[in-house]
Amino acid sequence: MSEIINVPTMAEMMAQGKQPEILFWVGCAGSFDDRAKKITKAFVRILNRANVSFAVLGTEESCTGDPAKRAGNEFLFQMQAMMNIEVLNAYEAKKIVTACPHCFNTLKNEYPELGGTYEVIHHTEFLKSLLDTGRLTIEGGQFKGKRITFHDPCYLGRANNIYEAPRDLIQKLDAELVEMKRSKANGLCCGAGGAQMFKDAEAGNKEINIERTEDALESKPDIIAAGCPFCNTMMTDGIKNKEKEGEVKVMDIAELIANAQDL
Repeated sequence: MSEIINVPTMAEMMAQGKQPEILFWVGCAGSFDDRAKKITKAFVRILNRANVSFAVLGTEESCTGDPAKRAGNEFLFQMQAMMNIEVLNAYEAKKIVTACPHCFNTLKNEYPELGGTYEVIHHTEFLKSLLDTGRLTIEGGQFKGKRITFHDPCYLGRANNIYEAPRDLIQKLDAELVEMKRSKANGLCCGAGGAQMFKDAEAGNKEINIERTEDALESKPDIIAAGCPFCNTMMTDGIKNKEKEGEVKVMDIAELIANAQDL
Protein backbone atom coordinates (compact mmCIF):
# COMPACT_ATOMS: atom_id res chain seq x y z
CA MET A 1 0.00 0.00 0.00
CA SER A 2 1.50 3.34 -0.94
CA GLU A 3 0.78 6.01 1.60
CA ILE A 4 -0.75 9.34 0.70
CA ILE A 5 1.32 12.28 1.89
CA ASN A 6 0.00 15.75 1.33
CA VAL A 7 2.65 17.89 -0.41
CA PRO A 8 1.42 21.16 -1.92
CA THR A 9 3.34 22.91 -4.71
CA MET A 10 4.19 26.61 -4.78
CA ALA A 11 1.96 26.97 -7.86
CA GLU A 12 -1.03 25.59 -5.93
CA MET A 13 -0.28 27.82 -2.94
CA MET A 14 0.06 30.85 -5.19
CA ALA A 15 -3.29 30.07 -6.82
CA GLN A 16 -4.88 30.18 -3.36
CA GLY A 17 -3.10 33.46 -2.60
CA LYS A 18 -1.05 31.83 0.16
CA GLN A 19 2.65 32.08 0.95
CA PRO A 20 4.03 29.04 2.84
CA GLU A 21 6.28 29.44 5.87
CA ILE A 22 9.02 27.49 4.08
CA LEU A 23 9.84 26.26 0.61
CA PHE A 24 11.12 22.68 0.89
CA TRP A 25 13.88 22.24 -1.70
CA VAL A 26 13.86 18.49 -2.38
CA GLY A 27 16.96 18.21 -4.57
CA CYS A 28 17.83 15.63 -7.23
CA ALA A 29 18.68 12.83 -4.80
CA GLY A 30 15.57 13.37 -2.69
CA SER A 31 13.42 13.36 -5.84
CA PHE A 32 14.88 10.49 -7.85
CA ASP A 33 17.06 8.23 -5.68
CA ASP A 34 14.93 5.48 -4.12
CA ARG A 35 16.83 5.52 -0.83
CA ALA A 36 16.81 9.32 -0.57
CA LYS A 37 13.06 9.47 -1.31
CA LYS A 38 12.55 7.84 2.10
CA ILE A 39 14.39 10.78 3.71
CA THR A 40 12.16 13.21 1.79
CA LYS A 41 9.03 11.40 3.00
CA ALA A 42 10.26 11.26 6.60
CA PHE A 43 10.93 15.00 6.59
CA VAL A 44 7.52 15.78 5.07
CA ARG A 45 5.80 13.66 7.72
CA ILE A 46 7.57 15.67 10.40
CA LEU A 47 6.56 18.97 8.76
CA ASN A 48 2.94 17.82 8.67
CA ARG A 49 3.08 16.66 12.29
CA ALA A 50 4.53 20.02 13.39
CA ASN A 51 1.89 21.91 11.36
CA VAL A 52 4.52 23.70 9.29
CA SER A 53 3.03 25.37 6.24
CA PHE A 54 5.35 24.34 3.39
CA ALA A 55 5.38 23.82 -0.37
CA VAL A 56 7.70 22.34 -2.98
CA LEU A 57 8.42 23.56 -6.51
CA GLY A 58 7.58 20.14 -7.96
CA THR A 59 8.43 19.90 -11.66
CA GLU A 60 9.60 23.52 -11.60
CA GLU A 61 12.58 22.56 -9.44
CA SER A 62 15.79 21.88 -11.33
CA CYS A 63 19.25 20.78 -10.15
CA THR A 64 20.96 23.63 -8.26
CA GLY A 65 24.01 23.17 -10.47
CA ASP A 66 26.31 21.98 -7.69
CA PRO A 67 27.71 18.94 -9.57
CA ALA A 68 28.25 21.01 -12.73
CA LYS A 69 30.13 23.70 -10.81
CA ARG A 70 32.28 21.23 -8.86
CA ALA A 71 33.13 19.38 -12.08
CA GLY A 72 34.31 22.66 -13.60
CA ASN A 73 31.39 23.52 -15.89
CA GLU A 74 30.73 27.05 -14.65
CA PHE A 75 28.62 27.87 -17.71
CA LEU A 76 26.18 25.03 -17.06
CA PHE A 77 26.08 25.93 -13.35
CA GLN A 78 25.12 29.52 -14.11
CA MET A 79 22.43 28.42 -16.57
CA GLN A 80 20.88 26.07 -14.03
CA ALA A 81 21.17 28.65 -11.25
CA MET A 82 19.57 31.46 -13.28
CA MET A 83 16.61 29.25 -14.18
CA ASN A 84 16.04 28.33 -10.54
CA ILE A 85 16.48 31.90 -9.34
CA GLU A 86 13.89 33.11 -11.84
CA VAL A 87 11.37 30.58 -10.50
CA LEU A 88 12.20 31.26 -6.84
CA ASN A 89 11.97 35.02 -7.26
CA ALA A 90 8.69 34.75 -9.16
CA TYR A 91 7.24 32.93 -6.14
CA GLU A 92 8.87 35.45 -3.79
CA ALA A 93 10.52 32.62 -1.87
CA LYS A 94 12.09 33.86 1.35
CA LYS A 95 12.94 30.82 3.44
CA ILE A 96 14.23 27.58 1.90
CA VAL A 97 14.82 24.33 3.79
CA THR A 98 16.67 21.41 2.20
CA ALA A 99 17.86 17.99 3.35
CA CYS A 100 20.86 18.09 1.00
CA PRO A 101 24.00 19.95 2.14
CA HIS A 102 25.06 20.38 -1.50
CA CYS A 103 21.83 22.19 -2.38
CA PHE A 104 22.09 24.05 0.94
CA ASN A 105 25.61 25.31 0.27
CA THR A 106 24.91 26.27 -3.34
CA LEU A 107 21.62 28.08 -2.63
CA LYS A 108 23.04 29.83 0.44
CA ASN A 109 26.51 30.82 -0.71
CA GLU A 110 26.54 30.83 -4.50
CA TYR A 111 23.10 32.04 -5.58
CA PRO A 112 23.28 35.53 -4.01
CA GLU A 113 25.85 36.82 -6.52
CA LEU A 114 23.51 35.70 -9.33
CA GLY A 115 20.50 37.52 -7.87
CA GLY A 116 19.04 34.85 -5.62
CA THR A 117 19.17 35.82 -1.96
CA TYR A 118 17.19 33.67 0.46
CA GLU A 119 17.32 32.45 4.02
CA VAL A 120 18.55 28.89 3.48
CA ILE A 121 18.39 26.32 6.28
CA HIS A 122 19.59 22.73 6.45
CA HIS A 123 16.90 20.35 7.64
CA THR A 124 18.84 19.41 10.81
CA GLU A 125 18.86 23.08 11.89
CA PHE A 126 15.18 23.45 11.02
CA LEU A 127 14.25 20.32 12.99
CA LYS A 128 16.20 21.61 15.96
CA SER A 129 14.32 24.94 15.78
CA LEU A 130 10.99 23.04 15.73
CA LEU A 131 12.01 21.20 18.90
CA ASP A 132 13.41 24.32 20.58
CA THR A 133 10.18 26.24 20.00
CA GLY A 134 8.01 23.31 21.12
CA ARG A 135 6.32 22.80 17.76
CA LEU A 136 7.67 19.28 17.72
CA THR A 137 8.27 16.93 20.63
CA ILE A 138 10.08 13.63 20.50
CA GLU A 139 10.12 10.62 22.75
CA GLY A 140 13.38 8.89 22.02
CA GLY A 141 12.33 5.65 23.70
CA GLN A 142 13.05 3.33 20.82
CA PHE A 143 16.59 4.69 20.48
CA LYS A 144 17.32 4.63 24.22
CA GLY A 145 20.81 3.30 24.83
CA LYS A 146 21.47 2.86 21.10
CA ARG A 147 24.96 3.90 20.02
CA ILE A 148 24.70 6.43 17.21
CA THR A 149 27.66 8.03 15.46
CA PHE A 150 27.21 11.08 13.22
CA HIS A 151 29.14 11.44 9.97
CA ASP A 152 29.67 15.15 9.22
CA PRO A 153 28.82 16.02 5.59
CA CYS A 154 31.60 18.23 4.15
CA TYR A 155 29.20 20.89 2.89
CA LEU A 156 27.39 21.08 6.20
CA GLY A 157 30.39 20.91 8.52
CA ARG A 158 33.60 22.29 7.11
CA ALA A 159 31.97 24.47 4.47
CA ASN A 160 29.28 25.99 6.70
CA ASN A 161 30.33 25.29 10.28
CA ILE A 162 27.18 23.42 11.25
CA TYR A 163 28.18 20.71 13.69
CA GLU A 164 25.88 20.96 16.70
CA ALA A 165 22.31 20.82 15.34
CA PRO A 166 22.47 17.17 14.19
CA ARG A 167 24.24 16.11 17.39
CA ASP A 168 21.69 17.89 19.58
CA LEU A 169 18.93 16.01 17.78
CA ILE A 170 20.63 12.64 18.33
CA GLN A 171 20.99 13.38 22.04
CA LYS A 172 17.32 14.35 22.27
CA LEU A 173 16.54 10.78 21.16
CA ASP A 174 18.04 9.50 24.43
CA ALA A 175 20.66 7.77 22.32
CA GLU A 176 24.34 7.56 23.16
CA LEU A 177 26.23 9.81 20.74
CA VAL A 178 29.62 8.27 19.98
CA GLU A 179 32.13 10.31 18.00
CA MET A 180 34.47 8.91 15.36
CA LYS A 181 38.16 9.71 15.77
CA ARG A 182 37.87 11.99 12.74
CA SER A 183 34.82 14.16 13.30
CA LYS A 184 33.57 17.74 13.09
CA ALA A 185 36.18 20.03 11.45
CA ASN A 186 38.48 17.03 11.27
CA GLY A 187 35.89 14.78 9.59
CA LEU A 188 36.68 12.72 6.52
CA CYS A 189 34.72 13.09 3.27
CA CYS A 190 32.50 10.13 2.29
CA GLY A 191 33.92 10.37 -1.22
CA ALA A 192 30.84 11.60 -3.10
CA GLY A 193 31.24 15.40 -2.99
CA GLY A 194 32.73 17.54 -5.73
CA ALA A 195 30.71 15.63 -8.37
CA GLN A 196 32.67 12.45 -7.50
CA MET A 197 29.28 10.79 -6.97
CA PHE A 198 28.83 10.65 -10.72
CA LYS A 199 32.19 9.35 -11.90
CA ASP A 200 34.08 6.10 -11.67
CA ALA A 201 36.69 5.55 -9.00
CA GLU A 202 40.29 6.32 -9.83
CA ALA A 203 43.16 3.89 -9.33
CA GLY A 204 44.18 3.38 -5.71
CA ASN A 205 44.25 0.72 -3.04
CA LYS A 206 41.10 1.65 -1.13
CA GLU A 207 37.84 3.49 -1.78
CA ILE A 208 37.42 6.55 0.43
CA ASN A 209 33.92 5.49 1.52
CA ILE A 210 35.36 2.19 2.80
CA GLU A 211 37.95 4.14 4.81
CA ARG A 212 35.20 6.33 6.24
CA THR A 213 32.97 3.35 7.04
CA GLU A 214 35.89 1.82 8.93
CA ASP A 215 36.15 5.07 10.93
CA ALA A 216 32.46 4.73 11.80
CA LEU A 217 32.61 1.03 12.68
CA GLU A 218 35.52 1.66 15.06
CA SER A 219 33.07 3.51 17.30
CA LYS A 220 30.92 0.34 17.42
CA PRO A 221 27.64 2.07 16.52
CA ASP A 222 24.18 0.56 16.13
CA ILE A 223 23.34 3.37 13.71
CA ILE A 224 25.44 5.64 11.50
CA ALA A 225 23.50 8.90 11.26
CA ALA A 226 23.90 11.09 8.19
CA GLY A 227 22.58 14.47 7.15
CA CYS A 228 23.16 14.15 3.41
CA PRO A 229 21.73 11.79 0.78
CA PHE A 230 25.14 11.33 -0.89
CA CYS A 231 26.82 10.46 2.42
CA ASN A 232 23.96 8.05 3.10
CA THR A 233 24.62 6.20 -0.18
CA MET A 234 28.38 6.05 0.36
CA MET A 235 28.14 4.85 3.96
CA THR A 236 25.47 2.28 3.02
CA ASP A 237 27.76 0.94 0.29
CA GLY A 238 30.57 0.82 2.85
CA ILE A 239 28.42 -1.19 5.27
CA LYS A 240 27.55 -3.63 2.46
CA ASN A 241 31.23 -3.97 1.61
CA LYS A 242 31.97 -4.84 5.25
CA GLU A 243 28.97 -7.24 5.31
CA LYS A 244 27.48 -5.48 8.33
CA GLU A 245 24.02 -4.84 6.86
CA GLY A 246 22.20 -6.78 9.54
CA GLU A 247 24.13 -5.11 12.37
CA VAL A 248 24.54 -1.43 11.52
CA LYS A 249 21.92 0.85 9.96
CA VAL A 250 22.59 4.05 8.05
CA MET A 251 19.83 6.60 8.65
CA ASP A 252 19.23 10.27 8.02
CA ILE A 253 18.54 12.49 11.05
CA ALA A 254 15.00 13.13 9.71
CA GLU A 255 14.36 9.37 9.59
CA LEU A 256 15.55 8.96 13.17
CA ILE A 257 13.09 11.61 14.34
CA ALA A 258 10.22 10.33 12.20
CA ASN A 259 10.83 6.82 13.58
CA ALA A 260 10.95 8.09 17.16
CA GLN A 261 7.57 9.71 16.48
CA ASP A 262 6.15 6.64 14.70
CA LEU A 263 5.25 8.93 11.80
